[in-house]
Amino acid sequence: MSDDLFADRYKLDRRLGVGGMATVQLAFDTRLERYVAVKLLAEHLAEDSSFVSRFRREALAAARLVHPNIVQVFDFGLDEATARNYIVMEFVDGESCAEILRDHGPMGTHDAVNVLSQACRGLDYAHRNGVVHRDVKPGNLLRSRDNAVKLADFGIAKAAEQSDITKVGSVLGTAAYLSPEQARGEPAGPASDLYALGVVAYQLLAGRLPYEAASLTDLARLQETSPPPRLDELNPDVPAPLAAAIMVALHRDPEQRYADAADMEHALGEALQGRAPARDTESTWAMDDTEATRMLSGTQATTAMPPRERQRRRLEPLKEAPERRRRPEPARREVAARRSSAPGGRDQTSRRGSGMRMWLVLLLVLALVAGGIAVYQAAQDTVQQGVQLKRDVQGQVQDAVDEVKGLIEDNTR
Repeated sequence: MSDDLFADRYKLDRRLGVGGMATVQLAFDTRLERYVAVKLLAEHLAEDSSFVSRFRREALAAARLVHPNIVQVFDFGLDEATARNYIVMEFVDGESCAEILRDHGPMGTHDAVNVLSQACRGLDYAHRNGVVHRDVKPGNLLRSRDNAVKLADFGIAKAAEQSDITKVGSVLGTAAYLSPEQARGEPAGPASDLYALGVVAYQLLAGRLPYEAASLTDLARLQETSPPPRLDELNPDVPAPLAAAIMVALHRDPEQRYADAADMEHALGEALQGRAPARDTESTWAMDDTEATRMLSGTQATTAMPPRERQRRRLEPLKEAPERRRRPEPARREVAARRSSAPGGRDQTSRRGSGMRMWLVLLLVLALVAGGIAVYQAAQDTVQQGVQLKRDVQGQVQDAVDEVKGLIEDNTR
């Protein structure tokens, strides 16, 4: 153990791990007399002042997260002697899930669900406090010797997202655990953490990643086009309900995943009891034509498009299809164009149609009344003609009788 104190307080001991952005070392806190883990950020990160300010802000947010399933942040700052930014965290005496996979291979179903459930509790607490992890992976899931699981490394990912050190087209974090929306360049949210935890779940149970891709472009295409192989097909020891529950977390559409981490924890527990999730993820995996065309063409312009614009373009074929089916005949197109361009538009045309219908009904009523009057008058004329005919017949009979009487009288005389 070195006699020199780092940041005038910590005695640095052995290295616990190393990554692209930081090195983690075991250290002894001489003031509180306890072992801690000190994360030393890479020296080149200190050259970006905007990153340093964001890093301190995010480290402060991470320090406010106090939960049994989150590695506690104790301190952060800059060591003047070495010009190294650092974070002092709780030391977890145990192994990361990456080390467990490397040394022991895939886990059993009960052990894996235990790890995942505790990770869900930590994520749920962080999300409810407005903090998104953005880099959930086996190396950031630490399991202590008493089987307590803690999420580590909150804060650094968000601080680096908009830093000048990230070049155009580069990807923050481990690409294999990036959600489809992150691969498309969209901001990460709680649903992105659930996707990454789904990848970890897949790896813990199958010993492999859900997608084997050589590049981020290939990964994005695989994520968008088809679901990964089912876990129960790769590992017969995995129950079908548990495989289905993990597939929900791996859905390409954030809206089709779990509502939150607590929902995911509940689903995993139910699946372990043989109860599969109610939702059917495979039936909702089909892409629309616009999305398929975008992914297969590989155009960067659409990939970098804002989420709202991309959603509008996805919905355009659905809005235009009914219009194509109701397209007016050539003889009516000009009339339809004049109607649509006239003042009032469709509303005025609708009002005119309603007025015409009202006049037609009124004319029909008037026609019925006129017809009734005509029938009545015809009947009256018929009656009057009958009476007149009766009178004429009676007159003619009387004349005949009078003539006969006259003849008789003449013959008698």
